[in-house]
Amino acid sequence: MMRALDTSNRRFYKARPLGAALLALWVTTAGAEMVSGAQLPDGSQKVGENRYRAPKDFEGTLEYYRSVYSTSSYPRRQIVNQPGVKAVHISNPSGKNFAGLNIYEANDEVRIYIVPTQQAPKPAKKPETKPGKKK
Repeated sequence: MMRALDTSNRRFYKARPLGAALLALWVTTAGAEMVSGAQLPDGSQKVGENRYRAPKDFEGTLEYYRSVYSTSSYPRRQIVNQPGVKAVHISNPSGKNFAGLNIYEANDEVRIYIVPTQQAPKPAKKPETKPGKKK
């Protein structure tokens, strides 16, 4: 005789669609690394300052970012028009922590560049002059 899971009645457990959706979302974001407020796919390798090698192909990386940053909230645009090179810029409209992401493929390798925010340069301090005594 089969037993029901944690219930007092004898009905069998039925999976709920919401639970499956939450599990899929958790799997997508679980283990993701955050750098300067930008999320990177799990398995990304650092190759330089703000530059990372993506573990997936170009389309797989774009699909990952569609699930993380919605296209309605984070606008995208093509930034390169050269044979053999694909590149997309994802803007961060809030501008908080990072200005956007550049995802590009060249030489069978996909890279992610985190575009830093532009900090306003601080004005240089002028040395204060003390009034001198007049003779």
